[in-house]
Amino acid sequence: MSKNFVLIGVGGYIAPRHMKAIKDTGNNLVAALDKNDSVGIMDSFFPQASFFTEFERFDRFVDKYHRSHDDKIDYVSIATPNYLHDSHIRFALRNNAYAICEKPLVLNPHNIDQLKIIEEESGKKVYNILQLRLHESIIALKEKISKELQEDPNKIYDIDLTYLTSRGKWYFVSWKGDESKSGGVATNIGVHFFDMLSWIFGSVEENIVHIKNEDVNAGFMKLKNANVRWFLSVNYNYIPEDVKLSGKTTFRSITVNGEEFEFSGGFTELHTRSYEHILSGDGFGLDEARNSINIVSQIRKMDPLGLKGEYHPFCKKVL
Repeated sequence: MSKNFVLIGVGGYIAPRHMKAIKDTGNNLVAALDKNDSVGIMDSFFPQASFFTEFERFDRFVDKYHRSHDDKIDYVSIATPNYLHDSHIRFALRNNAYAICEKPLVLNPHNIDQLKIIEEESGKKVYNILQLRLHESIIALKEKISKELQEDPNKIYDIDLTYLTSRGKWYFVSWKGDESKSGGVATNIGVHFFDMLSWIFGSVEENIVHIKNEDVNAGFMKLKNANVRWFLSVNYNYIPEDVKLSGKTTFRSITVNGEEFEFSGGFTELHTRSYEHILSGDGFGLDEARNSINIVSQIRKMDPLGLKGEYHPFCKKVL
């Protein structure tokens, strides 16, 4: 049976993937909210959906919908700035709907504790889009590592995580450049990588930060079965020269014991797969999100050490 959705943050970069996922899974978008009205993309998916630029009118619509329709709003999809996720998840649960929220689920672990209480009160669940867990190459890597760890539970892997995604001056003027709203670079562009690595290689035993600037974060994590050097940046200058010459503005690399792990493709349908996963009752909830939120929250509070200890080689590009 078709489910009814509303989408908060329909004007954002990631919103079209949510609308596509709703449509691809045979469901209906009833209404959408965004403070900005450049949302013509809705015509490609749900031109009949109601649209609001004011939360108060959207809130009234959702409340009235329950009283004036035989069916109900089943899911609230959330693609808003990171610092608003917690509030919008609460809105979903208060309106007796399931919440589907972009990463990072929230900015701090104590937010998860409160949401668990509201989940229990409402009887509804919170789902986080952790799409890397559904990527075929990453699933295959997890299966390979799990098999090797069964044979040698004490095995330690050496991993380098490098992710650079160039952003212009607008980035630092927008909410993404405000750490109190985005959580900073590690949270905004790194949280799903930290989730993936801790999902495969185990919980964090040590967490160190070497660099923490507005455009780059870098550090070292000791997981149960891996040592991870990581470098995350939105600065084009740190992209390798050969990548620049190819015309690319993004560089993504993960090496495991010196071997490049290839997962550059297979991303286009991951939101649809995430929705299928959630609608079948198997989505990733609050407990699955907690580990990565713990990691990025710790990073935010740490003082950088500089070039000491096991730092990522790209750190020399910065310091």
